[in-house]
Amino acid sequence: MLTRPFRALAAVAVSGAVLAAMSGCGSEDASADGAGSSSLTDRARQVAEAWDGSAAAAAWRTGYHPAGETVQPPRGGLRGAADERAFEAGRFVLRAELPGPGPKNAEVTWPDGPALTRPLMGAGESYRALARSTAAGEPRLTVTGVKRGEMRVTTSRGPAKVPAWLYTLDGYASPLKQAAVLPSDPPRPPIGRARDVPGLPLDRLVGTAADGRAVTVIALHGACDDGAFVRPLETDGSVVLLPSVKKRNDDDGLCTSQAEMQRVTVELRRPVGDRVVLDALTGRPVLYKGMRGITP
Repeated sequence: MLTRPFRALAAVAVSGAVLAAMSGCGSEDASADGAGSSSLTDRARQVAEAWDGSAAAAAWRTGYHPAGETVQPPRGGLRGAADERAFEAGRFVLRAELPGPGPKNAEVTWPDGPALTRPLMGAGESYRALARSTAAGEPRLTVTGVKRGEMRVTTSRGPAKVPAWLYTLDGYASPLKQAAVLPSDPPRPPIGRARDVPGLPLDRLVGTAADGRAVTVIALHGACDDGAFVRPLETDGSVVLLPSVKKRNDDDGLCTSQAEMQRVTVELRRPVGDRVVLDALTGRPVLYKGMRGITP
């Protein structure tokens, strides 16, 4: 199991967060110690039973829930570390006129299944979400044009064609794309949060393998633990992720009350498909938030 340190730039619900990367975590053996593992497994089964075949699961499968990037850099990627830092920090300069009001709603379409009408973000709202940094300083990306268009986004229902805002950047031949429709609200879960199972909920989903046989999440663990571990419980209708921690063998060292973040890749027996990816602790879907703001 390989790890790699990251800086966490995004705010999280814990203090002193640090991000590391881990891969290949999918077996039942390397989980948390005995009693905690058993109670977490029981809890995961309860979550799966509550969701499978439920109205919440049906609502999830008819919604627009991104599972991949909704902001896509120009074709070929950003050139150089300076532009990448500007993008991650949300530092942009607008040197173009934003389009005026357009339609209030637009359709998200899939190759199979019905289209879905969603509220459309205006150009101003979209740009403010993109250029979220108000701090002075360099580097910055310069926007020289803005127009309506489309992009493809990976979703919980598969690849979708989504209305987008296309930003022309100074020095780039192809535009930066940002999805212009709002995701569907997650359905009300059919099960509440676990009250008697220890652990920290997953922070976010950050990726799905091209073949669907692995998902990557951000997991949390204590500074005095030996890392986070996430294993799956798979059913026909759901993939329940069980977050736990690996305890250190020695308990004599100094310990600080902070949490750390790890990027954990969880291997699955078969492609995730349209199954709901759930957190065993919260009983809720693990929502995609991407890696923007969490950089090496």
